[in-house]
Amino acid sequence: MTKLPSKIETWQMVALGKMKRATIDVPQLKTGEVLVEIAGCGICYNDHAVFYGEIPTRAVMPRTLGHEISGTIVDGDAKLVGQEVIIPPAMPCHNCPICKAGRENRCLSAKIPGYSMDIYGGNSSHIVVPSADLCYIKERKGIPLSHLAVVADAVASTYQAAKRADVQPGDMVIIIGATGGAGVYATQVCAAMGAKEVIGIARNEERLQRALKFGATHVISSQNKTAKEVLAEFYSYCMSKKLSPYYGWKIFEWSGTAAGQEIALELLPYIGKLVVAGCGTHKNEFSLSRLMTLEADIIGSWACRPKYYPEILNMVLSGTIQIEPFIKTMPMSQIKKAYEDAHRGGLTQRIVLIPDFN
Repeated sequence: MTKLPSKIETWQMVALGKMKRATIDVPQLKTGEVLVEIAGCGICYNDHAVFYGEIPTRAVMPRTLGHEISGTIVDGDAKLVGQEVIIPPAMPCHNCPICKAGRENRCLSAKIPGYSMDIYGGNSSHIVVPSADLCYIKERKGIPLSHLAVVADAVASTYQAAKRADVQPGDMVIIIGATGGAGVYATQVCAAMGAKEVIGIARNEERLQRALKFGATHVISSQNKTAKEVLAEFYSYCMSKKLSPYYGWKIFEWSGTAAGQEIALELLPYIGKLVVAGCGTHKNEFSLSRLMTLEADIIGSWACRPKYYPEILNMVLSGTIQIEPFIKTMPMSQIKKAYEDAHRGGLTQRIVLIPDFN
């Protein structure tokens, strides 16, 4: 039987760009809460962007970052102890008008590890969370529990975005940022939902070729190209395949960059949909009247509804969505280097931190 901790070991952000190891109290469990021993915590763009001050935040400091978590329940409801779980980054209240409207992933009272849970986050040995919205893992089919941390956000957020766009069999889809930490899953999710065309757009030619093995039907490198040049290349491909480039495409902007957003807006066709899902602080000029003439939609997508997680997990466990090629594990004791590496960019895999406080 797992020994219950008297304290939580953690790595706290104490100032912009500064982190130190700390020991903090285990909060008293309330009704409906469980204590999870963390197996893995992925590093998301938001984590290192907040850590280095690129995204402003009013959250308390010191505090522990990390919201992409998998682990094992070790305390709480006796019926749940011992179960392996994935923790959704946004655990909603289920009572507010937003939740009742079926948009609970954007609940303003959601419990978000690393952000709205006081000092508590995933870069720790343990975390206390509500049990109601956890995704329970009945079997892992050989996938390490730590690796399933990426399902919490990197995979689930792409599924949520595809649901927001109502991707259907036969759809034509464009993924901008197809080689990034979420884009590698966005291509797979859209392909799994039956899209007949999944065009991946990104800068790195080598990684784009890899995308062809994971859901993309065609790729376009945007390296050193203007948005109009990318548009021209897209038109050329469509004509070669006897596809119309002028209407109906569903575009997902996952890069979060100004250049990626500019390309997305340039590609937006008649009765098309643009889902903005990549995080960034950039601004672009765009004539809103174009939406009227195109009768197109621009919508946002954030996190994922907890109800979708069992289906997402099944897609991973069945091999429909591959996560193993896109994961790199590091011991949590190397967290400073891990954040530096993630922030510097250029990684081909998402870093998952493995607690090693003993």
